[in-house]
Amino acid sequence: MDIMNEALDFEKAKMSNMSTSDRVVASREAKRLILALNEIYKETKDDDIMDMMKRLTDKKKRIEKRLKGLPPT
Repeated sequence: MDIMNEALDFEKAKMSNMSTSDRVVASREAKRLILALNEIYKETKDDDIMDMMKRLTDKKKRIEKRLKGLPPT
């Protein structure tokens, strides 16, 4: 599955020293990946896909928190 490889690459990517526009792009990419994985999950009910979606959601929340100017936790 190509989307799974994209999600793994995104998950492993470093998010430090990003500009604001880079963070916006990363947040949109995370959303795209999560929605694509969700469509696959609806059909397969695979727990590994659910775990990946959760990890991507956490990373997306951290990115968005930085966009809003709050310190990361």
